[in-house]
Amino acid sequence: MRPRPSGDRIPAPLLFLAGGTSMYIGAALAVGLFDRLAPSAVAELRLIGAALILLAWRRPGRDAWRGVRLVRAGLFGLATALMNVAYYEAIARLPLGTAVAIEFTGPVLVAALASRRFRDVGAVGLAAAGVLLIADVRWSGSPEGVLWALGAAAMWAAYILLGKRVARAGSGIDDLATGFTVAAVALSPLLFVGPAGSDTVFGVTNLGPLADPGVLALSVGLGVLSSVVPYVLDQVVLRRVGQARFAVLLALLPVTATVIGVVALAQMPGALEGLGILLVIAAVALRSRDGDEPVPEPATSGEATIGRDRPG
Repeated sequence: MRPRPSGDRIPAPLLFLAGGTSMYIGAALAVGLFDRLAPSAVAELRLIGAALILLAWRRPGRDAWRGVRLVRAGLFGLATALMNVAYYEAIARLPLGTAVAIEFTGPVLVAALASRRFRDVGAVGLAAAGVLLIADVRWSGSPEGVLWALGAAAMWAAYILLGKRVARAGSGIDDLATGFTVAAVALSPLLFVGPAGSDTVFGVTNLGPLADPGVLALSVGLGVLSSVVPYVLDQVVLRRVGQARFAVLLALLPVTATVIGVVALAQMPGALEGLGILLVIAAVALRSRDGDEPVPEPATSGEATIGRDRPG
């Protein structure tokens, strides 16, 4: 018998916690760039940094750059990139808790549609209630911010659905590299967008901060922490669980943010937030594995795979 891959021995919730921790440390870096670059430009820099690192690491072969595989990876990359753009624009206009709560409607919808048992629907309800309590939703802020958050929710749902297809194809990390590259090229005009209060809304002058090595270094770090690490771990988890359970696991992200706030920023949660954390944990424990489709083995042994022959 072949030994079980090391990645498969790690529980999916722990992988998610690792990815969430990395993502929120990256978010702290992003906030530091908002005063010099537009949120959408920061999202594009994050994407470029992640694409360059993945290309250098994986070096996808010719098959990854043509046909259905390239189209599938490109759509996944665009969904991921647009999700990040919309999210950054939303948190620039809304309180973070409000934006997160609105954005979470995307994965909750995926989980509700994919669930087949009453206990699964109950788990989705617990997760949704927990996130709303943690976020302490306040329907305030600009209408533009709400629309950006709803756009992020839609792209988050697309990320789950397309990500599962990419992961099940057996070469998810390689396709992350090509998909991020396609999206980085397609969305490159976002670099010319100016930050709030800029004299030029769209123009070459807005590229000025990119001449600062510190900005470039932060962008690379942002790509690693907010894209490479969490999305590679997502691919590992997506090959092991179904879309509904994956969507419920996403509820661990605001939980992770709360824990980081306590440890790093001394932001103690209130009674409602504490109850929300317990509800999310209960949802993850309640969600059954029934209905999760098994992931087929890749057709060829030479294909790059997740959690098997190559590091995941």
